[in-house]
Amino acid sequence: MISIIIPAYNEQANVPVAAERISKLMAENDISYEMIFVNDGSADSTWEKICEEAEKNDNICGISFSRNFGKESAIFAGLKYARGDACVTIDCDMQHPPETIVEMYNIWKNNDVDVVEGKKSSRGKENIFYKGFSKLFYGLIKHASGLDMTAASDFKLIDRKAVDALNEMPERLTFFRAMSSWVGFKTEYVYFDVSQRENGKSTWSVKSLFKYAINSITSFTSAPLHAVTVCGVLMLAISVVLAVNTIYNKIVGNSLEGFTTVILLQLLTSSIIMISLGIIGYYISKIYDEIKARPRYVVRELKNLDKKCEEKK
Repeated sequence: MISIIIPAYNEQANVPVAAERISKLMAENDISYEMIFVNDGSADSTWEKICEEAEKNDNICGISFSRNFGKESAIFAGLKYARGDACVTIDCDMQHPPETIVEMYNIWKNNDVDVVEGKKSSRGKENIFYKGFSKLFYGLIKHASGLDMTAASDFKLIDRKAVDALNEMPERLTFFRAMSSWVGFKTEYVYFDVSQRENGKSTWSVKSLFKYAINSITSFTSAPLHAVTVCGVLMLAISVVLAVNTIYNKIVGNSLEGFTTVILLQLLTSSIIMISLGIIGYYISKIYDEIKARPRYVVRELKNLDKKCEEKK
């Protein structure tokens, strides 16, 4: 059996569509499944729609958070409650084509494979800024961690062994896309074209995407901290060159009057110091969050999962 995990935030119009398309697809291909919708503190009637679909189909389950905790938390909640021999994570807006689940399932079932990862062969309609930002983000991740995540997505099938490994990872600040690659295991790839959203508009803004990128980079690599050291070494080299030049001009009598050079140096060094303190402070805040050891999410209500969780135990 496979568990299909679907994070949903303000997706009231897409929940019925996702439930119908995926259920029909699983039935046509004779695949045993459970579908777990995770309501990430939606402000609309997303949870009510999930409950309606769960009443119609016993294979559909629901998890509702007490508030919005983010997509990462929703994915890990689904992984925790999932009972399947493998788990598939897919977006509720159907930009990840459900038909690819069947391809993933067949590769996993018929081969010695633990992870089947969906990679984007095309990104659909995206503005130039978003495409450029994504390329920069994945470039930084690759350079910092050594993981090539170009065209990667949260759309993937993960065997139970890999799911258990992910569930054992204790950190609160998660980056599923990278963590599922970090745990290793044998991986195969399938390629898909990003589809248009079935209904509604994306809730991702430029601000939220930037925040997500910063959180992901700092939670998975310490490269920004090393950049502070690089800046310090660079400034030391510049200072030595300027010191030698200043002493030479003083000896030969060509020293200039005024403090232009001094002021520029102070502005440059002060900027680097403040940026460095900001980077260090951000990592300290991450340490603070981890030390508090608060849960990744708080579950308010379960639908069709209470009994199944007892069976799982």
